[in-house]
Amino acid sequence: MSRRKSTAAAQDEILMLIGSGRARSRRELADALDLSPSTVSQHVQALLTDGRLVEGESGESSGGRRPRELRLTDRDEYLGAIDLGGAHARIGLVRRGAGIVATREIAVDLGEGAPGVIGSVATALAALAADSAGAGRLVGAGISLPGPVDVDRGTVESPSRMPGWQGHDIGRLLENATGVPGVVENDANAMALGEHFARTERAEHSVTVKAGTAIGAGIVVRGTVYHGAGGVAGDITHTRVSAAGETPCSCGNLGCLETVASGAALVRLLREQGYAVSTTADVLAHVRDADPVATTLARTAGRHLGEVLCAVVNFFNPGAVYLGGALATLEPFVSAIRSQLYAGSHPMMTRSLVIEPALLGADASLTGVVRMLDESLFRLGR
Repeated sequence: MSRRKSTAAAQDEILMLIGSGRARSRRELADALDLSPSTVSQHVQALLTDGRLVEGESGESSGGRRPRELRLTDRDEYLGAIDLGGAHARIGLVRRGAGIVATREIAVDLGEGAPGVIGSVATALAALAADSAGAGRLVGAGISLPGPVDVDRGTVESPSRMPGWQGHDIGRLLENATGVPGVVENDANAMALGEHFARTERAEHSVTVKAGTAIGAGIVVRGTVYHGAGGVAGDITHTRVSAAGETPCSCGNLGCLETVASGAALVRLLREQGYAVSTTADVLAHVRDADPVATTLARTAGRHLGEVLCAVVNFFNPGAVYLGGALATLEPFVSAIRSQLYAGSHPMMTRSLVIEPALLGADASLTGVVRMLDESLFRLGR
């Protein structure tokens, strides 16, 4: 009896690992579960026979036989993902066991407060599901937020750009609005998880930077987001930098990285130079038009961010740094970060360091929060 229970538990964990993207082959499963390859193969074969797993194309070989990719059997079940920004929300619908099937963007005003905004995005998700899911059903929803998140309590903590959201149980609001289990995560952490698993050759540890109107970063250690003691690991945007001087920051402190290296900072700096800009998109347009002032400011912003990332790389020694967000689409900005990392980090830290642009674009946070949601549902036995 206990053996059957042990077998069922092992197979459930295999399904969870594959569904969340943590493992794609028998070898990766064996490493993750600390089981022998023969034992994993027996479990996988049983799941293939039951129709709960399917085998895909052979993957790249690291020596020896090429592994066959394992994935969950497509189901008539869907997961909803919401990436909440300062002025808009990106809504995604994901077929469980497959990929994103539809996305939609809606305008939001965070100043309306948590209940109103969560109600709006839940309504948009329901409409997207009705339009795209056919006979399938929504079984879970996840949301990424532009502020520090206590993932265990599902709350936003000290959200400088989300007035009135402090203390609200966002997870409970989301579950009540959608009628399905929900998860809540910081947007940079969700993006980091999505980017970490987006590549065939994975780094064991990675840092993903989201450089847009604000700056965020997420840390992934062996396939898991590292939250730190207070849940805010990776919040580099409020690191004090000398170049910022006494410039006031949205957090209430002075001289934070955000005040000289973010999209909002570049808007302010260009306006001080007489440019009629109001959004990060306006900044991008000027840099892409090779405006000398905008290009110089973007390069300088990249250098400031790279300076802070040097400390992260020297301390954490990640295998990869992925650069995402709107500013990371600008070559002068990215080049300055890369140059600063190589100049300011110890040679042993950069010897095999991968520095790459993010791959998933606007869907990175959606992809990451769905991975978390799928794993949470497996733990709930759903």
